[in-house]
Amino acid sequence: MATVRRAAVSTIRPLITPEGVDLRIKLADAGTRAAAFLLDFVIIVVAAIVITIVALLGVGGLGGEEAQPLFVVWIILIFFLRNAYFIVFEAGRRAATPGKRMLGIRVASRSGAGLSVDQVIARNLMREIEIFLPLSIILGRSEMGLADTLSTIFGLVWTLLFALFPLFNRDRMRIGDLLAGTWVVEAPKLALVEDLSQRQNARAFRFTQAQLDAYGIAELHKLEEVLRRDDYFALKAVAETIGRKIGMMVDAVDSGAFLTAYYGELRAQLERKLLLGNRKADKYQR
Repeated sequence: MATVRRAAVSTIRPLITPEGVDLRIKLADAGTRAAAFLLDFVIIVVAAIVITIVALLGVGGLGGEEAQPLFVVWIILIFFLRNAYFIVFEAGRRAATPGKRMLGIRVASRSGAGLSVDQVIARNLMREIEIFLPLSIILGRSEMGLADTLSTIFGLVWTLLFALFPLFNRDRMRIGDLLAGTWVVEAPKLALVEDLSQRQNARAFRFTQAQLDAYGIAELHKLEEVLRRDDYFALKAVAETIGRKIGMMVDAVDSGAFLTAYYGELRAQLERKLLLGNRKADKYQR
């Protein structure tokens, strides 16, 4: 029992919000990450099969030389499919692909700030070198009849070294995570914060335009994490900090309702600004 408890504690890491609150996140284990990747890989393969069938139907009447340019286009489409899939989903509000969401994990920035698009792109393009490049080389040589035992072993060892890298570092990071400054953490499915904002005590708070302009998208994401964890002391600390910044007095017993109301109105405002092309990344941007 003590060993299990120590193992669980060893995956707990501090994650400091912009307001100085430690959320104490829990890292996702390697098995969960591998299972999430396999789920995503299956989805990508199915999509690739559909694209391939459509492409074959389109080039059915063409000769070999005429079909060659289309084959190159097909390769490029598959490359963009497998990269765009991870980048688009992880750059979204949930910071997780469908596979990650099904298993309750997500990507987070190790700095505690909001996850940036640059970080998402860096960690996912690195996957090309880690996994897809050696596998593509093996498959390509096999199709050309050039595969041999040595090259196959080299490709498999290359893939395994990168795939097993999370097992040999305490933060369970891939090479892509190490370069991008990210890690994958547990994100249990809880009640949506938007539903909480409909409660009567949350609707009692109203904010001016200037009060909502005090924060941006990065703080919105961290505020959502605080609300989802529903920790009394974290709620109280964040409510006091935000209250001081926007000039409002907040009683400790009203911390949750205050933050829920502020989250709901801040999110609505940021979404309206985003539609107009005005995106405030964080509280430091003017």
